[in-house]
Amino acid sequence: MPSSITKAAAVSDDTQVLALFETLALDAGREIMRIFEAGCAVETKADTSPVTDADRASECIILEGLRDAFPGIVCVAEEEASAGVRPGELGEAFFLVDPLDGTKEFVARRSDFTVNIALIRNGVPEVGVVFAPCSGRFFSGRPGLAETLWVGDDYTVVARQRVSVREPSMTQTVVASRSHNTPQTDEYIISLGAAEIVSVGSSLKFCLLAAGEADVYPRFSRTMEWDTAAGDAVLRAAGGMTRTVDGAPLSYGKRNIADDVDFANPFFIARGVEPA
Repeated sequence: MPSSITKAAAVSDDTQVLALFETLALDAGREIMRIFEAGCAVETKADTSPVTDADRASECIILEGLRDAFPGIVCVAEEEASAGVRPGELGEAFFLVDPLDGTKEFVARRSDFTVNIALIRNGVPEVGVVFAPCSGRFFSGRPGLAETLWVGDDYTVVARQRVSVREPSMTQTVVASRSHNTPQTDEYIISLGAAEIVSVGSSLKFCLLAAGEADVYPRFSRTMEWDTAAGDAVLRAAGGMTRTVDGAPLSYGKRNIADDVDFANPFFIARGVEPA
């Protein structure tokens, strides 16, 4: 068995990290779908958002796998954070996990909920996977390479294809949140002029940009870093970028935020190709 030092150092190997992420996302997706088909109770967390056994089971699978493979790397995960489990120092590299992004979609029995795992280095989301187990859509990314994966009925990857962002046309395709749209979002979309709007839940919004299926994703409502990190990593790997409304790249590992909690995101705009 490799030593902890060896395992921790291996976090610099993007190919190894991504392979583990893909395996864990598939395992978590299988368990989520088992619970989805069987049905489960829905609870309400302190922030009024829903949580289910599927969220917890998925997070357990992912964290166990990450901590076994990389015991020296901090994991920040949504359900642990909701339970008050917060890490001390994050270090230069840490993992961000949203075990079931789009729990509202899951509860409503819609298909676009996702499993999300990301590696953050120096505040930048560099490696990530997004798996929508109900629809079978799977995206992965590491610096210089973003792919869409085809998943078989046995939850194994049967094919993969490189994806990249597209040059926007006169009529831009905008992806918007199904559950969290706001008047500010509507105003921004109007400011773009002619635009086709696609409403989709969860982190798949980033992935549609990465795959060249959409052009811009404005977010003028609350998100947390675990909501966005994996999809943002895929988008950046495909050639896109996510910036705050002030124009700075969206960063990760934010602590001691004035008037907000740790790991909260400001409003942002994600694009496939940034305007000249």
